[in-house]
Formats: sequence, structure tokens, C-alpha cells
Amino acid sequence: MSKKIILTVVLFFTTNIFFAQQSVFDKFDGQDDVTAVIVNKKMFSLLSKMDAKDKETQHYVNLIKKLDNLKVFVTSNTKKAQEMKAVADKYLKTASLEELMRVNEKGKSVKIYVKSGSTDSQVKELLMFIEGSGKEETVLMSLTGDFDLNELSVLTDKMNLPGGDDLKKASKK
Repeated sequence: MSKKIILTVVLFFTTNIFFAQQSVFDKFDGQDDVTAVIVNKKMFSLLSKMDAKDKETQHYVNLIKKLDNLKVFVTSNTKKAQEMKAVADKYLKTASLEELMRVNEKGKSVKIYVKSGSTDSQVKELLMFIEGSGKEETVLMSLTGDFDLNELSVLTDKMNLPGGDDLKKASKK
């Protein structure tokens, strides 16, 4: 009887820790002044069944088979942007991601972080934060799966992601 209770408690905490890590950015979903795009494994699975009529589309299909979640949050609201920055900074302190690239130009700051996979170009998680100023939007993007960094330009082309140009630069480095 006591083993069941201990096992139940352990499973409860393990599940809560898992979901807490998965949903750290979900607080921005459904908020006023924040545009959210969330694509989960099921949608990627459905997209991967489409017919590839050319080589580029085939690369896209191959990539999305490797993805688990994509979360993009965009805002022009200064207060929401500051909140996104605070959440991203806090997440980075505990997520063991390494900086891949940082660009500051024309009042815009782009930071891209990754959690590497089995090789240098394999990525398990990618976090991009674009801190806009003035007319520039602030973008927070989280992408998880097991994909090659060099494949990202295909994803940004096909999905027209905010910050796609910055991701293309990162995938070429």
C-alpha cells in the first residue's frame, strides 16, 4: 500500500515538472495584444502526410516529421514585451541552452539559443527572442524536436515565421 502512495506521489511530481517545463511560455497564449501561433506534434504529423511535388517541399516534409512543438508569440505592446523578456530570461537560466547567435542592429536585438542533440548541428530545442523597439515587434519563439539546424531555412520559408530571416542567418552559420 505505501509503495503505491509513494509511486503516485513521484508520478504526480514528475508529471507536474514535465508540464511546467513544456508550458513556461503558454501564459502568453490568449492574452490581449499578443499574437500566438502554436503547432503541436499532431499537426506536424498531419502536415507530414502531404504530397511532396518538388525537392524543396520534400525537405519541408522531412523536417516537420522531426518537430514536436512550435510556439510563436508576437507583440507590439511594451508591457507584454517586457513580460516576455523576463520569462525568456528566467527560462534561459534553468534550461541549459547555449547561445547560438546574437545580433543587435537598428534598435532590434535578436538572440537565438539551442539545446544540442547528438551532433553539433542536431537541435533538440531552439529558442529565439527578438526584442523590438519603436515600430519593431517583439517575438518569442520556441521550437522543439530533433532536427538539423541547417534545415531551418526550409521551415521559415514555408511557414513564413516572424524572425525567419534571422533564423536563416543562424542556420547558415
